[in-house]
Amino acid sequence: MSQPTIITMGCRLNTFESQVMRDAAGAAGLTDAVIINTCAVTAESERQARQTIRRARRDHPGARLIVTGCAAQLDPGGYADMPEVDQVLGNREKLDAKSYLAGDAPDLVNVADIMTVRDTAPHLISGFEERTRAFVQIQQGCDHRCTFCIIPFARGNNQSLGLGRIVEQVRKLVDGGYREVVLTGVDICSYGGDLPGRTGLGEMTRRLLKAVPELPRLRLSSLDPAAMDDDLFELLATEPRLMPHLHLSLQALDDMVLKRMKRRHSVEDAVRVIERARQACPDVVLGADLIAGFPTESDAMHETTLSAVRELDLVHLHVFPYSERPGTPAAQMPVVPRAARKQRAAELRAAGVQSLTRYLDSRIGSAAEVLVEKGSYGLCRHYLPVDLDHPARPGSIVNARITGAADGRLQASAAA
Repeated sequence: MSQPTIITMGCRLNTFESQVMRDAAGAAGLTDAVIINTCAVTAESERQARQTIRRARRDHPGARLIVTGCAAQLDPGGYADMPEVDQVLGNREKLDAKSYLAGDAPDLVNVADIMTVRDTAPHLISGFEERTRAFVQIQQGCDHRCTFCIIPFARGNNQSLGLGRIVEQVRKLVDGGYREVVLTGVDICSYGGDLPGRTGLGEMTRRLLKAVPELPRLRLSSLDPAAMDDDLFELLATEPRLMPHLHLSLQALDDMVLKRMKRRHSVEDAVRVIERARQACPDVVLGADLIAGFPTESDAMHETTLSAVRELDLVHLHVFPYSERPGTPAAQMPVVPRAARKQRAAELRAAGVQSLTRYLDSRIGSAAEVLVEKGSYGLCRHYLPVDLDHPARPGSIVNARITGAADGRLQASAAA
């Protein structure tokens, strides 16, 4: 093995940062190494991280094994104690080429206090391995303290990247052939709150699209319904290059559960955001993050969320059984039994599958623009998987007609 192998776990932000890490490690001349970029959003994420570390050591017995990412930031000592691990880097350090210079005796643990970081490093990347859509970091960290979430302690407070650097990055990716860019971060609706002028996400997105007119498709990652600004809804109504697909960080649709989560929106607020999005763009498709079995959640509270999911016709659901995170307030609350969490998650997912199936059926006969990812597979503007009737060049956008739907995917006939 010559070039370092990077294993990415978790979110889109990690995917972006793994590419930064690849460039940094290359600049440092690092060879014969495995770098594992971990996630810590749930206990299962950390279990998978440790499993991945052990597997990587078995597969690469002579390589230098470096562990980084959110799990490493939160528990550097725990990962340093694993016999398979040669070095632990924090979330800030993993982006710095100097961290990968081995020297005579590299520090086993190089993890700074993330809360002392006051700026987002303006790294530029040229692309992503084996991906046709590009992720672009626009901010880092989160100023809010939801009772279930450990991520602010792994990522620090909100730090936004200046518009000029975002434009430069998107132009570089478009020049490299990318046709779709996804704006990502920890809490992108907080974008700009720490910058002079406090330009919000909607205005920044408007300026970005104006500055890079050759970008065909722009997509947004998870949005906080408590912080979506007016400019964002106006863009949804007027800008065809902004994809008609919004994913909302709802977490629950019961007011008492939301209050105990310390979320900043109510059910009424969430419904208002969804209605406003559909008024701005009747063609919009909506998704949501949901936590099943949050501490103190009763059967009735769960049923309230389940009924709302069905009534709101949410199509793209990401459902997670609640996972205790040591150090968070929710970890001290009365728990819901694990079996009940699992059952509630299954019920929410089933409701999501029903909504997705109805929506897929409703697209039959319609036109679609499909961004080809591999062979005859791609994604349409609504973030739906599409199987084309013949392969096309990865990264190209193909005009197609939807002819059917099955197993959570659309079938389409591509234009000649």
